Amino acid sequence: MGRFVARRLLQMIPVFLGTVTLIFLMTRLLPGDPAAAMWGDKAADPAQLAAFKHRMGLDVPWYEQYYHYMIDLFQGKFGTTMSGRPVIDVITDALPVTVRLALLAFVIEIVLGVTIGLFAGLRRGKAFDKSTLILTLLLISIPVPVLGFIFQNVFSTQLGWVTPTVQDSENLGQLVLPAIVLGSLSLAYVARLTRTSIAENIKADYMRTAVAKGLPKRRVIGTHLMRNSMIPVVTFLGTDLGALMGGAIVTEGIFNVKGVGNALYHAINLNEGATVSGFVVVLVLIYLAASLIVDLLYAVLDPRIRYA
Repeated sequence: MGRFVARRLLQMIPVFLGTVTLIFLMTRLLPGDPAAAMWGDKAADPAQLAAFKHRMGLDVPWYEQYYHYMIDLFQGKFGTTMSGRPVIDVITDALPVTVRLALLAFVIEIVLGVTIGLFAGLRRGKAFDKSTLILTLLLISIPVPVLGFIFQNVFSTQLGWVTPTVQDSENLGQLVLPAIVLGSLSLAYVARLTRTSIAENIKADYMRTAVAKGLPKRRVIGTHLMRNSMIPVVTFLGTDLGALMGGAIVTEGIFNVKGVGNALYHAINLNEGATVSGFVVVLVLIYLAASLIVDLLYAVLDPRIRYA
């Protein structure tokens, strides 16, 4: 197991470096002058503009900027915004909000998706199964922004159960509706994956053997059926956690959540390359960590899987 973890960590290094390099080049080589943008529509004084570029390190070639950026990155420094604020401060302010939102959406999609998929798989071909397929297809077909506006209109404007936008990002209760919208697409996929896997494995030989032994139905389903059926679901969930963090950008915009999406939106508008790169670095690390955890969970779910 230790050798496997070490090997996976080594494999993550080129992925991390490649992603960081790609994002750096995209944010630095795109058209536009981020320094001049600080003056807005007004013409910048050439001397002030030159001094500002020198202070921000923008007056040197891109490859020299890249070298200094990587040196700082491995020292835990993400640079500064155009206003002089450290990027790490922006991240520490916004990231916890998005993490809470993404984890809440993650829990909702696991609990509801797996439960719905389990009952649909056990009742394959019956009314509940057919209803599940129709409803999940509907969720998959509706874009997240459209679903967000529908939920806002129904639960806020018409029913008055919640406020149209999040007033306090620290309040988990106010994040429930955005979390449902954020996790709706993934919930539909989890339900379908679980349903398909349950329906296939319930016919397997080991299930017939477990039933023939006279084991209780709860143990047959919970121990034998669920553990073997969860492998494809866990694979999806592992990659989905990082996707939820990135997908929160749209949901946060709809519900005015002051998280990563809000910060990235303003950073992109202001051409703040350091801020965008900093957030992407954090999201890549979360994605790689989730991928490693999923690989380790395979051995827990299926004892036949062993890592050298």
